[in-house]
Amino acid sequence: MEEDPKEREVADRILEAIKREYGFVPLVNQVMSTRPDIFIPQTRLNKAVFEGKSDLDEKTKYLCAVSAAASSGAEYCIGVHMRHAFDAGATEDEILEAVTIGCQVAMNRAQSYALRRYAEMFDIDTDESYLNNVK
Repeated sequence: MEEDPKEREVADRILEAIKREYGFVPLVNQVMSTRPDIFIPQTRLNKAVFEGKSDLDEKTKYLCAVSAAASSGAEYCIGVHMRHAFDAGATEDEILEAVTIGCQVAMNRAQSYALRRYAEMFDIDTDESYLNNVK
């Protein structure tokens, strides 16, 4: 695909801004920037989510990101989000709680899948009628 020179210029400016903010350019940004047509809207969305209008303060947003990174096993993202949370005023204990919550959600997700299959295999009677109220 032929690259639009104007998009390349915008992508390069975004990469420079990321490097100034983080001190490095994360691999995801490096690779995605090879397609400025995708990279530019992706980074704008990221900026809107973390820096746009919100009912959540910056610290809370980054604590949510820490928890999400922990639950999804995003080993490189978690460090970046921890740093942002800390810089936004999160304490060591708040960051640890966010990690713990994310890990708990990940464990519950794994148990939910695995124990359903286990119950089916061994004919364990279960009642999931409560799901009608949570979906």
